[in-house]
Amino acid sequence: MSAEAPVYQSHHFDSTKWQGVNPRPDDIIIVTAYKSGTTWMQQIISELLVQGKAKPASAADMSHWVDLRVPPIEVIGPVIEGQSWRRFLRTHLPADAFEPYFNKSAKYIYGGRDGRDAFMSMINHWEKAADVWYASMNESPGRVGPAMPNYAEAGSVPEIFDRWLLEGWPSLPNESDGYPMWSLFHNNASWWEKGQANSNIMFVHFNDLKADLQGEMLRIARFIEVEVDEELLPDLVKACTFEEMKKNADTVAPMNGLLWKGGGNDFIFKGTNHRWKGVLSDEQVAAYEEKASRVLPPKCAKWLEGGSGASA
Repeated sequence: MSAEAPVYQSHHFDSTKWQGVNPRPDDIIIVTAYKSGTTWMQQIISELLVQGKAKPASAADMSHWVDLRVPPIEVIGPVIEGQSWRRFLRTHLPADAFEPYFNKSAKYIYGGRDGRDAFMSMINHWEKAADVWYASMNESPGRVGPAMPNYAEAGSVPEIFDRWLLEGWPSLPNESDGYPMWSLFHNNASWWEKGQANSNIMFVHFNDLKADLQGEMLRIARFIEVEVDEELLPDLVKACTFEEMKKNADTVAPMNGLLWKGGGNDFIFKGTNHRWKGVLSDEQVAAYEEKASRVLPPKCAKWLEGGSGASA
């Protein structure tokens, strides 16, 4: 393990859990900062892999978030090792923290979304969290750093936004934004830069999935080297629409939606963008745009805001 790689540990993270995963050459790794289409991508990959056949489990249970600190690797490691299907795992680590575990034979799909939209989705995720969600993050053994704050005590959405834009989480190294989670900017920039030198990293934007789901699914299929049965394609695409996922929210959401007050319907919420308009002030929007232009590579900033039109 590289001595230079930062270790990410917090109420959510334990990056060292990847030490307990034996890589396979055909692994697929879904990567996002957060609230940028992760569950959507899990659904897409699951449909592309099974193509009409019965799934061995729900997409969420087929695809584990390895660096989530609970359950511990002693519990989840054997489950991951025992998966007989082509694995598609999930990480929310930035590329520098993931570097010791980077598998040059695997396929990495990085999902991006305008940070303001990701922030608003994170607000919903946090606001609707049930007591069991807080207990799993804060009370399970091994937590490093402060507890996840309670949303009811966090202040207004604009107040939270200011902290999110300007304050890092204290247990995470070298981060200056992302409160109370982790830095969306660093996550995006690190993987964008990693993608310049590695052809096994693909970038998929939330907006492009909304605009052309079928086209993006076919692009993803080519990248992971899966041949799609044209007769089945309409059904595969339908299963990945937001409307269909909303109908089956409790089977699509992690833990069958048990971590949210309203179940899966609180997790699979609206799937819409620009909910920040009318919530954030003009000054806050300008501060976000200034930071994005300052800390992200120019093409990355353009892609993160709008999707297609820039490439890695």
